[in-house]
Amino acid sequence: MQSTMLKAKLHQAQVTHAELEYEGSCAIDGDMLDMAGIQEYEQIQIYNLNNGERFTTYAIRGESGSRMISVNGAAAHKADVGDRVIICAYAGYSSSELLNFKPRLVYLGPDNEIVRSSNAIPVQVA
Repeated sequence: MQSTMLKAKLHQAQVTHAELEYEGSCAIDGDMLDMAGIQEYEQIQIYNLNNGERFTTYAIRGESGSRMISVNGAAAHKADVGDRVIICAYAGYSSSELLNFKPRLVYLGPDNEIVRSSNAIPVQVA
């Protein structure tokens, strides 16, 4: 049996570009892709904290060190420059792979500065 799990997350990234006429769906700073373990052309989900939009696209490599999050093509209608987004990648894992499974979580601050990374989300309390 396969379970679909959160593989990687870029938490609270800020959209730096929204390019309707650019080929490719979401350009992400190469350093961020590497840190999160998201592959170029991998399917990603984007959750827009500003307007509630949730959409599927794929990642392309942006210039390393640029702190770029560029939502491109038709997806540019779903995010504006300055919007805060959560970018997630999911993968299927077998029962044996789940024994050592840990997601790669990257937390971003102002101007898409990498603040910290983790492999667990704290337990939510009431």
